[in-house]
Amino acid sequence: MKASLAAGITTTKRITIDRDRTIGFMGEEGRVYATPALVRDIEQTCRDFLLQHLDAGEDSVGTRVELDHLAPTLMDMWAEITVTVAEVKGRLVTFDVSAKDTLDQIGKGRHIRFVSDVAKTKERLKAKAAKAKGQG
Repeated sequence: MKASLAAGITTTKRITIDRDRTIGFMGEEGRVYATPALVRDIEQTCRDFLLQHLDAGEDSVGTRVELDHLAPTLMDMWAEITVTVAEVKGRLVTFDVSAKDTLDQIGKGRHIRFVSDVAKTKERLKAKAAKAKGQG
């Protein structure tokens, strides 16, 4: 991790709410930003931001999401996701998260990511796959 990764740094990403980000179970008139899509967009915003502050061979994985989805965002509106590093504790990075659309605050919460060494992670995954295969 680079020295630039510190509490207080922040970024904002604007996303257009397309059909793939909406719920469909309430019919066409009820298409709004789906909570799982908001969570995915928050995770992606945090990961993309972190990558700017990580060394070669490092990446991150999400470990915790706390989110209040406060208001609906209609299809074709935009949403802005703002993430701010609240704490860096070893390889754990905690983000404060807020999201808004053109009219309302639509979300707030926290997201925690773990910075990992990609090569070591791949080795652990291979070992787990081999162990799982032996149980089948």
